[in-house]
Amino acid sequence: METLFFVAAKLFWALAQPASWLVLALVAALVALFRGARRAALWWLSGATCAVVIVGLFPLGQPLLRPLETRFPTVPLIEDPAGIIVLGGGEDAVRSAATGRVELNEGAERLLAGLALARRHPEARLIFTGGSGRLGARGVSGATVAARLFAEFDVAPARVLLEGRSRNTAENARRTAALVPDPTAGPWVLVTSAFHMPRGLGAFCAAGWENLVPYPVDHRAAGPFGPEWDLAGHLAQLDTGLREWIGLLAYRATGRTDALLPDGC
Repeated sequence: METLFFVAAKLFWALAQPASWLVLALVAALVALFRGARRAALWWLSGATCAVVIVGLFPLGQPLLRPLETRFPTVPLIEDPAGIIVLGGGEDAVRSAATGRVELNEGAERLLAGLALARRHPEARLIFTGGSGRLGARGVSGATVAARLFAEFDVAPARVLLEGRSRNTAENARRTAALVPDPTAGPWVLVTSAFHMPRGLGAFCAAGWENLVPYPVDHRAAGPFGPEWDLAGHLAQLDTGLREWIGLLAYRATGRTDALLPDGC
């Protein structure tokens, strides 16, 4: 069932993301034009053009992301944590495998925050959980990249716990719980992107974790809401917001989280 859920989620998002809507609108316009339905082709083409202009001018992803990113304090109180759990997503395993060195992406703050917290709390375990979220993925997992990064920052191997088989957040929570002596102990500092924190926290709570301290990083919705041409940036932001809300609904519907927007375990 986990594999079926993983594959279905990937296929659904391939069609549901806004970029796919634009492509489908252009395809519909070409089909209509080929069939001689010029008026229908004009409607499809006009709609796609208007959508591109609106998305390019306005950060429509901000209203979707801000309720998620502002749900938890950005600087929470942390006292004597048992472990620092870093969710995968900040590493680029494909490029790392190709170059032979650590390659990170726009979510790199997850790993950097984990390293900073590990230095601040030297008695805590540093836990990384993440395999690959790609269909048919082969080669280096996210955990392998994280292990290399932690070693480059001289984190003692005895402190590090790696989970490299999970493909999504629910598997992160469940597989990591199986590796620690007692997931109900803690405190456990949970590090992930701010927009992803509600789903991450909910998945970990549903997997039996307790005493979690959310530590949100990598904020994407900061800044004023106003017209500024940035088609690629605004489209990526809208993709992120829609994907996260769809993920929250899917996790709630399938029991992978106990609440749509959890406050804690």
